[in-house]
Amino acid sequence: MKNITMMKKAQQGFTLIELMIVVAIIGILAAVALPAYQTYTKKATFSEVVLATTTQKTAVEICGQTVATDAASFTSQCIGGKNGVINAAASGVVKSVAVTGVTDGEIIITATGDKGEIGTTDDLTVIMTGTLTNGQIIWVKTGTCVAKGIC
Repeated sequence: MKNITMMKKAQQGFTLIELMIVVAIIGILAAVALPAYQTYTKKATFSEVVLATTTQKTAVEICGQTVATDAASFTSQCIGGKNGVINAAASGVVKSVAVTGVTDGEIIITATGDKGEIGTTDDLTVIMTGTLTNGQIIWVKTGTCVAKGIC
């Protein structure tokens, strides 16, 4: 009976070293999780800027399919407010969306982020370059958001 009483008394709680180990493990997990969470919130916020380009992309694609007969007419007829392709005004974390033509057969849609709630989209851009190839528009994404890894 004496041995049972001593065993119960020895197993009543955690030692200080055990508690310190648990706190250290939690600290390490938090140090790893916090940067991943911050990147996730930046991507989520910037997705609104990327999404803002879809209206212009759709308008450019419809114009390319219905109006453009060659690369030169694609670039001249599918920008500057012609055939339903317009620039977009600011909204939410989107500062602007501009549609321009640089060379024959190529249209560039540039969306710029504005300061969001956590300031992650400030002046970052996503650039969608559409090229008319065999009657289809092929899109390539570039911009400062690609370099930052958030789009």
